[in-house]
Amino acid sequence: MTRLSVNVNKIAVLRNSRGGREPDVVRAARTCLDAGAHGITVHPRPDARHVTAADVHALAALTREYGVEFNLEGNPFAPPRPGYPGFLALCEAARPAQATLVPDADGQVTSDHGFDFRGDLAPLRAHVERLKALGCRVSLFVDADAQAAALGADEGVERAAGVGADRVELYTGPYAEAFEAGDAARALPAFARVAARAQAAGLGVNAGHDLSQRNLRPFLDAVPGVLEVSIGHALIGEALYDGLAVTVARYVALVEGRRPG
Repeated sequence: MTRLSVNVNKIAVLRNSRGGREPDVVRAARTCLDAGAHGITVHPRPDARHVTAADVHALAALTREYGVEFNLEGNPFAPPRPGYPGFLALCEAARPAQATLVPDADGQVTSDHGFDFRGDLAPLRAHVERLKALGCRVSLFVDADAQAAALGADEGVERAAGVGADRVELYTGPYAEAFEAGDAARALPAFARVAARAQAAGLGVNAGHDLSQRNLRPFLDAVPGVLEVSIGHALIGEALYDGLAVTVARYVALVEGRRPG
């Protein structure tokens, strides 16, 4: 069964736009877990524009309380700076169940591409080894759309296995765009192919970015064996209309193959 990890970054964005403590990121995450979410994801960035190091520590404690997965995303190559101790240091303190490595630059609004597995992978391998020594399962963000496949990115999943990763996370932004354009059938085969190659290489497969209630089930039906989806932006947006607990419960039904209530 696919598991749902809710990304609560957007709750922190709203809080930070005004300052203070509201809305409370931990309270929102607790609401998600009470509604049936299987885990919590955050992607702290060096500029602390949403979740902060303090949020990471608080959410780590919450997920331990619930006995669920905490998934910490970030770029392991981003240097430490005031307010951001670095990704490895955050993982050392929080001990997330899963560390998802993403090659985003400081100024990116959101993650929009996977790792380039060409060239020297020794630095990436070193980060993977250090995270696994902390007890983290390690997932690497990878491209899987048709354009990436045409450039030979399919082979990246074998290289991801070669650096010691446990899983890959398929960047689903291009699929979501194709779905909105009415062209999902064209986009999905590339994702299914890359997922199958990853699984053949011994890697688990996660997925995330711009997945929503509308496009999630068609993706899961076309890409068998997805272990986890990380969903934040669409889920929080939908929750503004229908409520957070209701929205999370609908996503849980979708990943479990049930009809949402």
